Amino acid sequence: MYISLFDIFKVGLGPSSSHTVGPMRAAARFAESLRASGDLARTQRIHVDLYGSLALTGRGHATDRALLLGLEGHRPDEIDPEFAQRRVDEIRAQQQLLVAGERAISFDDARDITWRMDELLERHSNGMRFTALDANEAALLERTYFSIGGGFVECGEEGAEASESAAQSVPYPFASAAELLAVARERGAAIWEIVYANECALRPPDEVDRYIDRILAVMHASVERGLRTDGILPGGLNVRRRAKRIHERLLAKRERGALDAVDEVDAAAMAVNEENAAGGRVVTAPTNGAAGVIPAVLEYYERHIEGSSRDGKARFLLTASAIGALYKTNASISGAEVGCQGEVGVACSMAAGGLVAASNGSNDEAEHAAEIGMEHSLGMTCDPIGGLVQIPCIERNAVGAVRAIHAARMAMAEEGDHRVSLDSVIEVMYRTGIDMQSKYKETSLGGLAVGIIQC
Repeated sequence: MYISLFDIFKVGLGPSSSHTVGPMRAAARFAESLRASGDLARTQRIHVDLYGSLALTGRGHATDRALLLGLEGHRPDEIDPEFAQRRVDEIRAQQQLLVAGERAISFDDARDITWRMDELLERHSNGMRFTALDANEAALLERTYFSIGGGFVECGEEGAEASESAAQSVPYPFASAAELLAVARERGAAIWEIVYANECALRPPDEVDRYIDRILAVMHASVERGLRTDGILPGGLNVRRRAKRIHERLLAKRERGALDAVDEVDAAAMAVNEENAAGGRVVTAPTNGAAGVIPAVLEYYERHIEGSSRDGKARFLLTASAIGALYKTNASISGAEVGCQGEVGVACSMAAGGLVAASNGSNDEAEHAAEIGMEHSLGMTCDPIGGLVQIPCIERNAVGAVRAIHAARMAMAEEGDHRVSLDSVIEVMYRTGIDMQSKYKETSLGGLAVGIIQC
């Protein structure tokens, strides 16, 4: 099974890849299935049941908003954030939506979305069930979907729809870091070259290049928007945006010191995640909750690494996508399954390996950096206050970005072998996540989510 760069890096809306992007994609898939089945014309109502983490933190993650947009056929990588909010307001005011952009039906959030906070479907904590009903309240079509992290969606009905992670034929398949390093060694190639060859076997090279440029552009734009915008983030916690103020203080400084680079990374990472928390456009990298780490490290590369270039950024993304694919294949990138070590931890690991590649480091150094990035993220819980991707998520991205830079620098300063492999740390991360109590895995039932009094 090959997981593409196109899968790891998705353009989407905030605030969550698993709770916003995934549900929107699932709702759009259900609407399309309903249209294809021929039952759309008889549909009078659609009911959605949300389970587990989706039910517990879905309101703070705008899952209900995503469902409305998805049922109308809107896609998270295409829809304009400002239009999205206007359209949701219209749907709620009129209590009517256009299924698949064609069929007008009545839709009332209070009636048609059930938050089953005390129920958990077996496959994954982020479960949702869609049921289309006719005029007599008889079920026309029912589908169960699971949002498994990073915007990936699986259908629960065997044979109903193919999984989006279907096998794809590539010239250089790999299922572990050891296999990836062996393939690269045999071919005398860098990791990024192996990934690029695989991507070009699936799509024309110019399409791959355009996608890389689009991802880079969206990441940079999210940094720039965040650095220009202030105010209070939505959701009720009254969290004030800070990235703009940090950036303005940096610009006011005349002398540049070593700490300024760290402050720049902090500001860039926080800028992206403030945009994400506000429902803006970001790139899942590998998730929305961790969307600020890689853009911030890319900004550091451009500003502070001699010889930085577009090609270096491409090497970064290609290498990072391979690392992210290893976590997706052998562990998880879902905070609801393994905690924030699967989100910010994985993003840190990806960014560390990517920065080594961008800086013309070796394959072994990239693998080592990725291992360091995760080794010191193990056990990180996902405990968002109020179910919002704000505290501790925004600051955690800044810390993860700085940690990634440290990991890359440490790996490139080392000589010889290191004791812990990336494959080993991925296995440990997954076992740690499985052992973690569910209240620390994106339920807002433990940790900071209950340890702070909300006024």
